[in-house]
Amino acid sequence: MRTQVAIVGAGPAGLLLSHLLHLRGIDSVVLERRSETYVQERVRAGLLEQGTTDLLREAGVGAGLDREGIVHEGLRLCFDRTMHRIPLTELTGKNVTVYGQQKVVRDLIAARRADGGAVHFEVDDVAVSGIEEDSPVLRATIDGRQVEIACDFVAGCDGFHGICRDRIPARHARTYEHTYPFGWLGILAEVAPSTDELIYAFHDNGFALHSLRSAEVSRLYLQVDPEEPIENWPDERIWSELQTRLGTDDGFALREGPIIDKSITPVRSFVAEPMQYGRLFLAGDAAHIVPPTGAKGLNLAVADVKVLAEAFDDWYARGHRQALDSYSDTCLRRVWRAQDFSYWMTSMLHRMPGDSGAQARMQLSRLRYVAESPAAARSLAENYVGYTPG
Repeated sequence: MRTQVAIVGAGPAGLLLSHLLHLRGIDSVVLERRSETYVQERVRAGLLEQGTTDLLREAGVGAGLDREGIVHEGLRLCFDRTMHRIPLTELTGKNVTVYGQQKVVRDLIAARRADGGAVHFEVDDVAVSGIEEDSPVLRATIDGRQVEIACDFVAGCDGFHGICRDRIPARHARTYEHTYPFGWLGILAEVAPSTDELIYAFHDNGFALHSLRSAEVSRLYLQVDPEEPIENWPDERIWSELQTRLGTDDGFALREGPIIDKSITPVRSFVAEPMQYGRLFLAGDAAHIVPPTGAKGLNLAVADVKVLAEAFDDWYARGHRQALDSYSDTCLRRVWRAQDFSYWMTSMLHRMPGDSGAQARMQLSRLRYVAESPAAARSLAENYVGYTPG
């Protein structure tokens, strides 16, 4: 088998890259070790920056987004039992949209199928070689057959636990990682959202977040010990703690309903540098993980593949490789901006284990400053809706 770009991973990064390349007349093959059902149903991020939604529409995969997406023009910070609104659109001219990652993946798979794209699921034994040469090779087992795929470039879109990042020799690679001393207990509940905008809550008991997935399904989170068994959190305890942390004196009422999914996820940061080596290019979670507080993970993946698709187009259409050579540097400027913003949001809103009280008072001071200062609110809003470094 021969293709121009071999893509490992059929998450949003790999599928969107394949679609963008197709629009530019560039051939690709996508290999995914998970099943199509798993990829389409796994619950992941759900908040899209305007730059992300604009790109999806421009690429012709925005019909579901326009039909089901929920546009937000602000967010709320909850502390001192009071809601404080940050008017994102008023401050930046941009908005964000709630549209689950699984729906983005669904739309992209449908588009690749309609275009006759080569997307293979349940692929075993994927191995990448020759990335330092002009024609890398992927070997894999597809539908029980051993297949060899020759290509011009390899795109590693296979997530944090994928195989591609390790193909970069250790002497050329450097990683940066930080694990936070807490996790997020996330739930999906069959209940209409209690608000039309996201709520980020700071409380003595810890952080809480009220989000949503649709007009009928709410997504909520609690800061918890990452080592605590999920069995320690029966539904009644979860709702009680959410009521406490999201409680206010200004009329907000949290709706409760059946919990249909719950899990605890550790909170961490990770960046791999560089994001390219030879003919291998990393994108999305294969290269970086951000704390979910800043809502940047999926948006960074989309930003990566937009840059990469344009760089491949420059190479194939004009024979220019400057954009390919600078891919890592271009993406990392945005990645580190998002890391800093996500760290800032995380450290402002979470209770730190072992805090004697001084840090909590500084966090409250920072929250009050953001709520009261137009300049501070504008800085939060600019980063939240998506800031692209020059």
